[in-house]
Amino acid sequence: MRSDAAKRRQAIIREARRLFAAEGSDVALEHIAEAAGVGIATLYRNFDSRAALADEVSLSILGEIQDAADEALDLIGSAPDTTWVDFVHRLVDLDLGALAAALADFVADEISGPVRDSQARTLAGVEKLLAAARSEGLVRPDLGALELVLAIGMITRPQPDAIRQATPGLVPQLVSIFLAGMRP
Repeated sequence: MRSDAAKRRQAIIREARRLFAAEGSDVALEHIAEAAGVGIATLYRNFDSRAALADEVSLSILGEIQDAADEALDLIGSAPDTTWVDFVHRLVDLDLGALAAALADFVADEISGPVRDSQARTLAGVEKLLAAARSEGLVRPDLGALELVLAIGMITRPQPDAIRQATPGLVPQLVSIFLAGMRP
C-alpha cells in the first residue's frame, strides 16, 4: 500500500474510533469520511462495510492495550507501583467505556476471526502483566485480564451530562478506588 493510501486508511480508522466513541456506532459513514478528510468512495475502498471498519477500530484498540501491557511488563520489575498505576491510567485514557459501548453491536455476536485472535493475544499479554503485578504484591490473585479491561470500560463509560456536571471528578475518583481495591 502506498504511504499516502496508508495515511488515509489510518485517518479513517482514527476518526471512526473518535466518532464511534462520541456518537455511537450508528454514526453516518459519510460523517466519518468527512472527518477523515476523504470521500465516501475512499472509505468504502478501504472498508467494504461498517462491520469491517468496526473490526479495524477494535484491532486498533486491542493493539494499544497490548502495547501498553508489553511496555508495562518491561518496566514493572524496576518501578512496580508507578508502572502499574501508569498502565491502569493508560487504559483509562484509551476511553474503553465509550468505545466498548459503541462497538458492541458489531463484535458481540459475530466477532471476526482476526478480532477474536487479537483479543486472545491481548488478554494473554495483560495476564502476563497481571502475573508480574501479583508477584510484586500489587493486585489480588482473583483479578483476571478480562475483568480488568471490562472494569476499566465500566468506569470510563460515558455518563449523561447531568451526572458529569454533578460529579466532574467521577472517573479519576473511581479509578483511585479501583486501584486501591485491586490490592491484596
